[in-house]
Amino acid sequence: MRPAQLAALGLRQRDGVTCGPTVAVVAGVLMDPAYRARLLGPGGREWFSAEQHRVHDEINRLWPRRLGATPAGMARALSRPDVPYRWRPFRGTDDGLADVLGALTADRPVAMLVGGHGIPRHWVLIVAAAGNALQCYEPSSGMVVPVEIAAVREARLTGLGFPRPFAFVLPRGSR
Repeated sequence: MRPAQLAALGLRQRDGVTCGPTVAVVAGVLMDPAYRARLLGPGGREWFSAEQHRVHDEINRLWPRRLGATPAGMARALSRPDVPYRWRPFRGTDDGLADVLGALTADRPVAMLVGGHGIPRHWVLIVAAAGNALQCYEPSSGMVVPVEIAAVREARLTGLGFPRPFAFVLPRGSR
């Protein structure tokens, strides 16, 4: 599924604390044709809302739901039997993002935790790279927003609600 097709679906998080689960569900839709069929089939919108709730329960067994999803929880949610995911912190202006770009080249989405003022607050999903920009699914709007790679490295994000990356969740082995 291409970024424009994803944006056309207008998939939005169901409430103010399900950005992480929504990102996890959308990543599953992108990686798994059978999972995608559930969304695109009859009752897909209802399934999408219920699936956000199910995933939220699954990844937040010990962590309070109102605090959202942790990077470790997001890694569990994105992992597939053939593609385990891991998380790593943002490395500042020296972050080359080679592992992020490598995952995207292999058609694997990458979750990015963003925030501001030292507090991580919101999950988005990087779904593709095109030229000097990353295509980021933003779950509160359901839009796919282009973000310059330089803006990620310099922690000056726009269009994602918060200016600074805090962590990435990407396939193990991405370099």
